[in-house]
Amino acid sequence: MISSAAMRRRVCRVCVAHAMPAALGLVVGMAVALAVALAAGCGPVTYVGQVTRRATDAVDAARAAQAERYAPYWWTRATEYLHKAREVAAHADFQGANRFGRLAAEAATQAAADARIAAKDPSKRPRGFAPDAVPTRTTDAPIAPARDLPPAVPARPPRVAPARPPPVAPARPPPVAPAKARDARPRPVAPAKDPP
Repeated sequence: MISSAAMRRRVCRVCVAHAMPAALGLVVGMAVALAVALAAGCGPVTYVGQVTRRATDAVDAARAAQAERYAPYWWTRATEYLHKAREVAAHADFQGANRFGRLAAEAATQAAADARIAAKDPSKRPRGFAPDAVPTRTTDAPIAPARDLPPAVPARPPRVAPARPPPVAPARPPPVAPAKARDARPRPVAPAKDPP
């Protein structure tokens, strides 16, 4: 016979051994459910971090570096990608929004770097760049042309045509009544008579 203390130990070991897989399964099931719930919320959460904070801060930093003036290509690219990221997020495509947000942040970072370089070195500025200050002319002397131009011909006064009376419209002849329609059959010709 088994003593009651031994029996309790045996029963407790069996109960724990049988209860452990059920409890472990419940814990694993809850962990999977929690992971699925978090994965469903990852898109908007990542969007807030990627687009709302990182990309917007990068575009603001590029604006502070005057990227719209010194690095127009990268500035335009950054602002358009940021706009597209917000547009795609409005359709609940957070993965696409995060991708566009990442591209916007990269372009804005490049724009800020190029703008800082161009602000310091005028040779790195974009083509057609308007200088900071327009040089003033110190004299009234004409600006030298890039090549020799033919001498200027004095302008002639415009010709003035002599005044003419307005043309008179020709008089129209009075309307003629239409001729009566004749038979299409030929008529016999009468013989000519001799004069007496």
